[in-house]
Amino acid sequence: MRDSDEETAVHQSTAPSRTSQRGLDWFTFFIADLQTGFGPFLSVYLTTQKWTQVDIGLVLSIGSIAGLLCQVPGGWVVDAAQSKRRAAMLAVIGIGVSALLIALLPIFLAICGAKLLHVGSSAVLGPAIAAITLGLVGHAALGPRLSRNARFSAIGNGFAAGVMGACGHFISAQAVFFVTAILVIPTLIALSRVREHEIDPVRADGGICAGDGSHGGPMSMGRFLRKPALLILTACVLLFHVANAAMLPLVGSDMTTRSGEWATAFVAACILGPQLVIAAISLRIGQLAVSWGRRPVLLLGFAVLPLRGALLAFTNDPYMIVAVQLLDGISGAVMGIVIPLALADVSQGTGRFNFAQGLVGSAIGVGAALSTTAAGYLADHNGMGTAFVGLAMAAAAALLLLLVAMPETKPVAD
Repeated sequence: MRDSDEETAVHQSTAPSRTSQRGLDWFTFFIADLQTGFGPFLSVYLTTQKWTQVDIGLVLSIGSIAGLLCQVPGGWVVDAAQSKRRAAMLAVIGIGVSALLIALLPIFLAICGAKLLHVGSSAVLGPAIAAITLGLVGHAALGPRLSRNARFSAIGNGFAAGVMGACGHFISAQAVFFVTAILVIPTLIALSRVREHEIDPVRADGGICAGDGSHGGPMSMGRFLRKPALLILTACVLLFHVANAAMLPLVGSDMTTRSGEWATAFVAACILGPQLVIAAISLRIGQLAVSWGRRPVLLLGFAVLPLRGALLAFTNDPYMIVAVQLLDGISGAVMGIVIPLALADVSQGTGRFNFAQGLVGSAIGVGAALSTTAAGYLADHNGMGTAFVGLAMAAAAALLLLLVAMPETKPVAD
């Protein structure tokens, strides 16, 4: 027991090695690559396998529902895991196996099983990455480290979109999933470079405050769920994704109708452009979250969304739409960096950091489901312009709630 206490003290007093830092850089890069194949490429692949749109929609719906249900348990599993690195390793292997199943067995039951394995693994992997980051660098250095994660993830997303698109175009849609499975190898190699003994498992869960009445264990779930800042932040994130999730799909549909053979290129630009913005500004966003505080930077990210919705409602020019979509990079950087940073603030000393991530992940899933359903209804019955206005109004509601109710979570000593 004494050795364990001494090891924890070492974790808290020493900075992580350069090897671990670079390992985490490349791990986040390859994770972005690994996840790209499960986006629109899955629908393309199943279409080439003569699947009906009904069956494709059913598989995607099963995956969406399962993903929503897995978020909170996924965070809880990471909180309970003594080794966050091992939890991440198993999740990566699960994603690789699911990619192989999709490539080798394009039958309904196998694809459903692969999709369930993928969403379950992803529900663990997201919190595990944040937990490894927090356990490695500690709360005080979390903002800059999350910024580095966001930069490497954005670069990985852009790189993978190009590579996967080329594989699908020049080889086959099936090749995308073989490439995804192969990417498990460099991902695990990068993870192995993050030294296990440098990841403090207690700190990775948010730490334990000895004076909170928890007798050295995590804060009770009921007490943690009554934290006002956690509830308000979760509600804000839900409203944000009610507004945000359907914007790019609507843009894609509108582009296809208006731009013909150029639609694919314009949609690709709408996807890659924000990733370039995230890569460019992520370090600055992390610095501002430390110097200004979390709330002002969150307000900036949330304020961009209603502006984007309003501009899309009154813009038909494809080049202008691509330019407007660059604003998504600002929101994406803020959400990817400041939300987990604020969750680390709220959960500090509770041992519930990863559970909090799962809770917010569920809010994202609910918001996205509501967004696509409501926006689709508005677009079908009232036109694209009305749909974008509706999304902009939801974004304005998220901004107003954040402005009125969300407290600053930055610790005084930060």
